[in-house]
Amino acid sequence: MNENIELYKHIIKDCDMGRFTIEKLLEDLKEKDNKIKKLVEDILKKYEYFYEKSKKYLKKEGASTVDNSLMSKMGASMGIKKEVKCDNSDSSIAQMMIEGISMGSIDMEKKIKNYVKEVDKKQLNFAKEFLKFQEDSIDSLKAYL
Repeated sequence: MNENIELYKHIIKDCDMGRFTIEKLLEDLKEKDNKIKKLVEDILKKYEYFYEKSKKYLKKEGASTVDNSLMSKMGASMGIKKEVKCDNSDSSIAQMMIEGISMGSIDMEKKIKNYVKEVDKKQLNFAKEFLKFQEDSIDSLKAYL
């Protein structure tokens, strides 16, 4: 498989899970008065941006997109619901999001290191931009711990 395409597919899968879980989280926080909601919404918008940009690249290359399985999404959804029900404080929400984004950023960092010599510079820079977004999101969320 073309490494450029594989890298974009990885970004799409990460964004797909990020978007899905954040949308579920925001649904569960809808009636709550959390200060963290604005930051969560901003992070969601960035995931959407990277998702759409990656999708356009794959479409241009004639490759299909790959979203996460329904089972993994349902598991994440139930986990979010349980966590918010137990503790919906900004600190708890921030910790949950940091853990999720951290898993994605670790995987992204591995992909970048594995493909640094195989992918085009433009695609590598896009992947690095996505990783930087993840790292910046984690830093922003730490303010709520």
